[in-house]
Amino acid sequence: MQTSISSLPAAQTAAADTATTFTDMIKNSVLNNFTADIDLIRILLSLSFAFLIGFFIYLLYKRVFSGVLYSKSFNVSLIGMTMVTALVIIAVNSNLVLSLGMVGALSIVRFRTPIKDPTDLIFLFWAAAAGIVAGAGFYVLAMIGSAAIGLVMFFFIKKTTFETPYLLVVNCKDDQSEQEVQKLVGQLAKRYNVKQKTVASESIETTLEIRLKEREGEFVNRLTALQGVRSAVLISYSGDYVS
Repeated sequence: MQTSISSLPAAQTAAADTATTFTDMIKNSVLNNFTADIDLIRILLSLSFAFLIGFFIYLLYKRVFSGVLYSKSFNVSLIGMTMVTALVIIAVNSNLVLSLGMVGALSIVRFRTPIKDPTDLIFLFWAAAAGIVAGAGFYVLAMIGSAAIGLVMFFFIKKTTFETPYLLVVNCKDDQSEQEVQKLVGQLAKRYNVKQKTVASESIETTLEIRLKEREGEFVNRLTALQGVRSAVLISYSGDYVS
C-alpha cells in the first residue's frame, strides 16, 4: 500500500513534465517560424520571383483576353498584386506580433471594383496565390504551379475562341422576309438559335445567336440585300446574353 501511494506523486510529476515539454515544443515550433531579422537576399529573391510570375500572368492575360474592352490597368495590377502579396507574406513570416496586426488590418479592407468576367477573377486569385507562395519561399512550387495553370488557361480559353459566337439582330418587314432571313442564315451559318423576337405593328425584330463559317462582312451584306430586310447588325460577344 505504501508503495502505490509513494508512486503517485512520481506519476503526477512525470505527467506534468510531459505537459510542460509538450507546451514548450508548441511554443518553440511557433516561435522558430518567425525571425526578427529579414534577410535582404531573401527579400530580393522573393520579390524577383513574384515579379517574374506576375509578368508571366500579365503576358498570358493579354494573349488570351477575349472580352470586349481590354483594360491595361487591370492587367498591370496583376503584377502589382503578386509583388505586394509576396511583400506582405515576407513581413508576416518575420514577426508574430506583426502578422497578427497585419491580419487584423487587412480584414477591414474592402475592394469595390466590380469583376464582370469570371476569368478575370481567376487571374486575380492566381496572382494573389503566386505572391503568397513566392513570399513564403516556395519558389519551385510557385514556378511549377504557375506554369501548369498557365497551360490550362491558355488551352481552354484559346480553344473556345476558335469559333467566335455572334449576335445577329435583324429587322424585317413581315413574316415572309423573316423566313427568308432564317433560310439564308441556315445556309451560311454552322448553327444558330433564336434568342429573342419582338413583333411590332409593321416590323419584326429577331435576335439570333449564330456560329459563322467564314466571311462575316459578306454574310451581313447578303442579309441586307434580301427583300423586306430593313437592317442587320452583327455583334461579336463573349457568350453572355442579357434579354
